[in-house]
Amino acid sequence: MYEPDAATRVKRWLVLIVVTLMAIDFVFVVADERWLSAFLIMAIALLISLVTVFSDRLIVQIPSEFQVLALGFVFCALFLGEVKSYYDRIWWWDIALHSTSGLLMGILGFLLVYVLNASQKIAFSMTPHFIAFFAFMFSVAVGAIWEIFEFSMDSLFGTRMQKPMFNDASGLTDTMWDMIVNTVGAAIISVMGWWYMKNERRSFIDSWIQKFVDRNPDWFES
Repeated sequence: MYEPDAATRVKRWLVLIVVTLMAIDFVFVVADERWLSAFLIMAIALLISLVTVFSDRLIVQIPSEFQVLALGFVFCALFLGEVKSYYDRIWWWDIALHSTSGLLMGILGFLLVYVLNASQKIAFSMTPHFIAFFAFMFSVAVGAIWEIFEFSMDSLFGTRMQKPMFNDASGLTDTMWDMIVNTVGAAIISVMGWWYMKNERRSFIDSWIQKFVDRNPDWFES
């Protein structure tokens, strides 16, 4: 039977704390009749809760360390960024988040391609160059999809995820800088991953990969 490790326990405590904080803020938001913020809080809390409850029932088990980082990113981007207006109050908040997302999605790209590369069910092997390239392109693609999400939220629900920047009220400059810093983050993690693989050195990604293999043995059986 699978025993939760330290990272899994941290994830559960983090989710409990985050949802509790949002529940408290939800009361004040409803009292002020800020219905859009109330809807966003409910949607974020539901998303985080569903991921936590059903994470062990998914076909692919993602390492808890990555789940913690992903949940933290969602909390910072949607709750702190939109509901608490950190995007307006802290000028570098959006840049920091998109840089971080580039790193996170690059790491996820490495994990995904490792499944194909290491699985005995698939008869081919990929070089470090291709793995790094795949991780980079995966991260950039996810960043582009996120920009589509921001545009959709602004268009459908009247949010301000695409911010005016450098006297450009359209949000286009903000979108382009988001994609640029996301691409830089993706490039950094891809080059680092390539260097570690090329020189056969161990990194924190190796421990995540090992946990991924341990929790998904069926993917690696012949």
